[in-house]
Amino acid sequence: MKDQPGNSGAEREGKYLTFSLGDEEYGIGILKVKEIIGMMRITPVPQTPEFVKGVINLRGKVIPVIDLRLRFGIEEIGYTERTCIIVVEIVGSDAKMHIGVVVDSVSEVLNIKGADIEDTPSFGTALDTDYVLGMAKTGAGVKILLDIDRVVSNSELSLLDKVA
Repeated sequence: MKDQPGNSGAEREGKYLTFSLGDEEYGIGILKVKEIIGMMRITPVPQTPEFVKGVINLRGKVIPVIDLRLRFGIEEIGYTERTCIIVVEIVGSDAKMHIGVVVDSVSEVLNIKGADIEDTPSFGTALDTDYVLGMAKTGAGVKILLDIDRVVSNSELSLLDKVA
């Protein structure tokens, strides 16, 4: 969301659920989070991208699940007792949809002030950072704030919709 007028830190200010993937800390706007569940059996779906782990049955609803490590090109590791699924509501071009995202562990909910959010640094054209809302400066470091609606592209979203 860089280089877009009107996207000030104040507009990104708010509560974020923070979680870890490897050594990095990320945040998703709390209003996008529907629930956090422990790992459960994921039914694989053939002929889907590697980062799509499959689907889960959550109280009678079939929800596609993606692994954020694989989506971001981070080395896959075995799931632990801290690994969990964050169920989020994302908005695609045609509809809202619930998907599960597998993360290493959930940390906390932080209230992040607009003044503490900086734009994503430019890494050149080789790195796609469209899904990064900004970088939040916190006491000990930096949290990468995600625009969860952009983590999955519209074409991938339509594929996930077919899977579910």
